[in-house]
Amino acid sequence: MSSGLSAINRALNLIPKRAESRQAERLRDTFVDSGVAAALEAIDHQVLYGRRGTGKTHALRYLETMVGARGGIAVYVDLRTIGSPDGLFAGQTMPPTERAARLLVDLLGQVHDALLAAAIEDEALVTDVVFVRKLDDLLASITTIRIAGEVEVSREGEQKDTETTGAGVTLGLGPKPGAEVRLSTQGAEERRELLRETRRGTEQRILNFSDVARGLRELAATLATRRVWLLLDEWSSVPSEIQPFLGEFLVRCVLPLQMFTVKIAAIEQQSNFRVYQPDGLTIGIELGADVAANLDLDEFMVFEQNEDKARSFFKGLLFKHLTSGVDLEDKVDGLDTETDLVSMAFTDRRAFDELVRAAEGVPRDALNIAAKAALRAAERKVSVPDVRSAARTWFQADKEAALRGREEAQRLLNWIIDKVIKQKRARGFMVNQKAIGAPLLRALFDARVLHVVRRGYSAQDEPGERYDVYVIDYGAYVDLVHTKYEPLGLLPFAEDGGYTDVPSEDLRALRRAILDLDDFHASADDSAEGTAMVTTGTASQQHLDL
Repeated sequence: MSSGLSAINRALNLIPKRAESRQAERLRDTFVDSGVAAALEAIDHQVLYGRRGTGKTHALRYLETMVGARGGIAVYVDLRTIGSPDGLFAGQTMPPTERAARLLVDLLGQVHDALLAAAIEDEALVTDVVFVRKLDDLLASITTIRIAGEVEVSREGEQKDTETTGAGVTLGLGPKPGAEVRLSTQGAEERRELLRETRRGTEQRILNFSDVARGLRELAATLATRRVWLLLDEWSSVPSEIQPFLGEFLVRCVLPLQMFTVKIAAIEQQSNFRVYQPDGLTIGIELGADVAANLDLDEFMVFEQNEDKARSFFKGLLFKHLTSGVDLEDKVDGLDTETDLVSMAFTDRRAFDELVRAAEGVPRDALNIAAKAALRAAERKVSVPDVRSAARTWFQADKEAALRGREEAQRLLNWIIDKVIKQKRARGFMVNQKAIGAPLLRALFDARVLHVVRRGYSAQDEPGERYDVYVIDYGAYVDLVHTKYEPLGLLPFAEDGGYTDVPSEDLRALRRAILDLDDFHASADDSAEGTAMVTTGTASQQHLDL
């Protein structure tokens, strides 16, 4: 081919890497159910957790098309598209309530526009006078304007009195001479008063929750049996201090409505659904009570958890992206089944398994690594070295790049690689759940250089203590493959050098698998002291030399 790529390798490069790059219908056709579809289609309010690239947007857009196909009304809102620079980044210069109000007005505006669009496309709704009137009432409730600032009132008055006096004499000559005297007086009074009011300040949009709730409730009542699904994507893009206020609006105005269902896609470590005020007041959503938080895409597709399930998922993911909604000239001849994909694109099953392992359960990573491996293979089939090289390149360009602004997080990653892989020849480790919220560990997890494969592991030796099992990203240690530091297993087992994939209940046998972050901080302190001593010594030496 003129491009130097085989047909299937070219097709792998043409796959859109982000869900928003595809139309909604194609997203439905390319959706591969990892086990979340049935849960998402329930009418319960839910939070869908997952790191970037795990498929949250794809899942919500799939749900949007399914709701529409079944006669419901789906309102999809990307929260990255609401708000203004003042509301998002004003910080301490503007109260959080005012910043939240601006975001809510934008959000409700998009909800109104989506409902209007649904009405235009639905003859039954667009001809429903009551529905249209209630839609107008909703718009009125979110567009109230007031002036915040000084008010100056001035009064000006004027009074004017006039009086006119006149006299006249009439003489008559004739048979009966006579005289007539007339005297007249006219008066007029005129008063004028002018009231002038001047307001100085800025216009502010205000939201009255009761008015908005009433507008939504009356609007929902006109829909009879049709359910409205409010799908909020990219929740974590809203500033952390504003998120509880957005949640409070949902709690007061939307969640109580019987014919409304709310689904929220968020990154768990970057979400702040509820805040406690100093006066004891709570603002926001109570997870578990108001909204269920029982779906986490990070837990579905990790290779270590279920190899067959992960292999099947990613095979279906690539196949559907290569065959669904593809232009005729981009179709690959002979690619008729998922089995054809492996035989046509990869040298053997081992090469495909290497891709699944390198993806670490993240669909976006799988698509990017597959594209880079196909580009490297050119006219050849993708081999294991191609996958490893692509995984290394993708790790450096996407994941490691995200840590460049956080030197301590990068140093923690290097320390973990040294302690776990080089010293213990393992690629997994255990962390006490009490340390899970540590900012540096969370930064590595958010950057997808660490992955959780098991949560809530407990041992008989330590009742009440729970551990999560992490693995280091494939791209972080691929350079160590075929070296003396190559990982030999998931978790180091006891002191005899053995390894296990399933944690034992006997914690004594897995002491070597536990990673203590206090050791890292201690090593950082020792390093800082050593650097200070070296610096001091050098300065003294310079002084002596002088």
